[in-house]
Amino acid sequence: MTQPQIPMFHSLAQAIADHGTDTLFGLMGDANLFMVDHYVRGCGGRFVPAAHEGSSVLMALAYSYVSDRVGVATITHGPALTNCMTALTEGARGNQPMVLLAGDTPVSNPRHLQSIDQRAVVKATGAGFEQLRSPETASADLARAFYRARVERRPVVLNIPADFMWQNVVHHTRVLNVFDSPGAPAHSDVLDQAVGMLASARRPLILAGGGAIGAREQILRLAERLQAPVATTLKAKGLFTGHPQNMDIFGTLSTPAAYEVIAKADCVLCFGTGLHDFTTDRGKLMQKKRIIQVDITPTAIGGGVHPDAALVADAGLAAETILYWLDQAEIPASGFSLELQPDTLTRHPVEGGKTAPGFVNFVAALERLNEALPQNRLLVTDGGRFMTEVWCRVAVPDPKSFLAPVYFGSIGLGLQQAIGAGLARPDRTVVLFSGDGGFMMGGINEFNTAVRLGLRMIVVVANDSAYGAEHIQFRDRQMDPSLTQFNWPSFAEMAVAMGGYGVIVRSAEDLEGAIAKIEGANRPLLIELCLDPENVPRMRA
Repeated sequence: MTQPQIPMFHSLAQAIADHGTDTLFGLMGDANLFMVDHYVRGCGGRFVPAAHEGSSVLMALAYSYVSDRVGVATITHGPALTNCMTALTEGARGNQPMVLLAGDTPVSNPRHLQSIDQRAVVKATGAGFEQLRSPETASADLARAFYRARVERRPVVLNIPADFMWQNVVHHTRVLNVFDSPGAPAHSDVLDQAVGMLASARRPLILAGGGAIGAREQILRLAERLQAPVATTLKAKGLFTGHPQNMDIFGTLSTPAAYEVIAKADCVLCFGTGLHDFTTDRGKLMQKKRIIQVDITPTAIGGGVHPDAALVADAGLAAETILYWLDQAEIPASGFSLELQPDTLTRHPVEGGKTAPGFVNFVAALERLNEALPQNRLLVTDGGRFMTEVWCRVAVPDPKSFLAPVYFGSIGLGLQQAIGAGLARPDRTVVLFSGDGGFMMGGINEFNTAVRLGLRMIVVVANDSAYGAEHIQFRDRQMDPSLTQFNWPSFAEMAVAMGGYGVIVRSAEDLEGAIAKIEGANRPLLIELCLDPENVPRMRA
């Protein structure tokens, strides 16, 4: 019996649905519009249209992180793909899986106005590239892209020539079911060395990164057995919240008390962290210490600090294995955590000082917002000068409730990720902190998207009417900072014009008024904190 044929764009849309994808982010163009239409009308999927192509990638990345599913986005060709370069780089450096279905100009028209070497564009970002080979292989090529995104832990772009879309094919359901769970460390000399280092350590400390988010309980059992304090990188913020041995974030974002504890440590056991410069304070925090590094990604080991022992293994299984051998050898606990004062380890000092009239004190505002914002929040931050104080002072219930798109050092990526996070968890309130420059660069064009989607979102814009990091550099050298300053329009008024709520905060009383509006807000609420550019905390770096 001859199987029925359908247009390739029908087959491709069905293949997306075959992978369990219920939400597709993107921007339509002539290379993908019919596929998107059939995904919605023929496959029952949800399409989330963004205002900018790069936004769709950022939304899919956040959706992937919060939901633990591979996020999917689609765009057309040429400038649509170049608009995604920053977002793809962010995803690649953050080891976040997602699939981007990118149209390409027709093979039959090499002089097409929007033609570009799309493979080269994708390669420059660090994302993976998968070429759709023919209309007949569409579902198999998409399955390959999903597989690669999962096992390579990065965005993969499926490149689709536009002239394939209307060619008829027989649809085949193809999904690569992959077992990708890593194993425990095998018994070896390296494992013996790692256990020996911990056995001889008088002040061991455990550090967990993004690669250890699923291993909280195993790591804490090991920490309690060793009597070792625990800390996290920024990406794993919130992993050990509530535990008495918790020191919160390790590195340049540590509290003064935690920084002193780190200085005393003689051995650091690291799970799932690449140990970059901000975590190690450019290596200073790792000096005169034994370093044991555990990671499932071989290339992550030794990239920042050269370890004394390294294990390529799953964080949780490695912690259990180390604990087993410590017990077998009857190694006594170190007693290090008994020296600590838990109430000081996670407390950041609140500096005093007067604030000029018409401005609000940023640190005081953060302390108050941390108390008043919904506790079961999804916290998203943009990049920039203001964000380090947010990371230190605004709590999250767990690491999956925290997103900070800072892997490429860009600003203007936060609101897009907040939308993706909110769609992944519509039962939670999303809280975004952004600077004024970042909001103008990437937030303003998607705020209305959040309004259209009816998201429960609170956007806090720290507005010092300047590019603050550059402003302070001019001030440090006694130079005129006026070129860094901007007469922005009112962000609160713009929020109202785009269909949301907006509140301007110039005093502590104004802040209380803004907080009072949170509970009843049935659409996105923007709180504009007016800050004095001469009186804003420095970045902690």
